[in-house]
Amino acid sequence: MGVQGLWSLLEEYNQIYQDIHFRDSKLLVDGTNLAHLLYNRANLDQNHGGEYLAFQAEVQAFFKTLDNCQIKSKVVIDGGSGPSDIKLNHRMDRQRTRVKKIPDALKGGEKGFYALFTTTVFEQTLNDMKVPLVRCFGEADGQLAALAREWCCPVLSRDSDFYIYDLPEGFLPLDHFQFDSVKTSGARSYISCKRYTTSSFCTLFNIDHQLLTVFAALAGNYYDNLIDVKWASFVPAGSPEVRFGDDRLVGLLSWLGARTDRRTEDTLTAAMALIDNISQQARTEMWTWAQTEVQNAMLEYRLPSSSLRSFFSEGTVPPLPAEIWSWIPEWVRVSLARGDLGANILDYDILVHRRKFLRTQLQCRVLQSSNLTSPPIRQVMYRLLLGQGGGGVR
Repeated sequence: MGVQGLWSLLEEYNQIYQDIHFRDSKLLVDGTNLAHLLYNRANLDQNHGGEYLAFQAEVQAFFKTLDNCQIKSKVVIDGGSGPSDIKLNHRMDRQRTRVKKIPDALKGGEKGFYALFTTTVFEQTLNDMKVPLVRCFGEADGQLAALAREWCCPVLSRDSDFYIYDLPEGFLPLDHFQFDSVKTSGARSYISCKRYTTSSFCTLFNIDHQLLTVFAALAGNYYDNLIDVKWASFVPAGSPEVRFGDDRLVGLLSWLGARTDRRTEDTLTAAMALIDNISQQARTEMWTWAQTEVQNAMLEYRLPSSSLRSFFSEGTVPPLPAEIWSWIPEWVRVSLARGDLGANILDYDILVHRRKFLRTQLQCRVLQSSNLTSPPIRQVMYRLLLGQGGGGVR
């Protein structure tokens, strides 16, 4: 799900982070986030096909730095959206936003269009370096968090979902992970970084842990329906001005912190009461819908037993849902999980949702998309990979 604006807000409240010297530890890495951050920080070409040799060098340098600090990393990469499809609208909005930015990008004034093979080169480089990695069948966030809880190690990412997951060793935001300025203490090297924990968040904003997923749901998926509520009015008098973050989030957190009842249902009822100028019937319908959204959010943030632990220890491929298991040959599942086949070949979106989000390419907007040349080829490929059940991919 994610909470838009939460990262910016916590930069305002940076006392929430703990400064640490990170070394001699296991580390779970959000590979999708890291690949894009390394490409962006190196200031490599994003608009003319990509600079993959230079990018490969950046990836190699990063993981050599981890080795020098005795950090044993395991990398987990996204493999499409999860079965709930809860982020579909967000993904479609993000695609539309990128399309609108194409004219500026063509003039060299806009970034964010990562070269098409960024993730593929990232995976190949890690395989060459023998860095353990796995591509999930679906989104990686929940599996990363579940494994981090079982292994009692932190997660390195920049995804705002990790501000909500309750992890025993916390979350290391990538933007504060100073891997390019390694320091030494005696004969041992370390990386300066910041660690976040949900206990620090709840203490700072005085909210109960049980309301953390309610906050994520109200601020994330359901926030548009409460947009007219004057959340800023709930910010205590004398609070510091929010310069770059969202003062509506501060108000929502302040409102949740002032509540003494921890029950989710009562919190939702109170939130609905803040909406003006709607009928009782509309309010009831909105409450029912909000309850469903919050329940979905709580399921998203509820950590299952990790299916990745046995992959890293024994090479066992993470399971697929039983209804699609028989479609996928063993060699395909193994190759996908190991990163030998990129997500452009096969991912959870194709397996379950029968669609594929293609990368936005920089081209003249008045012309038809160049992706329109490939559907017949891709459909044949999907049918070959999926067997007779593989038709109908969009």
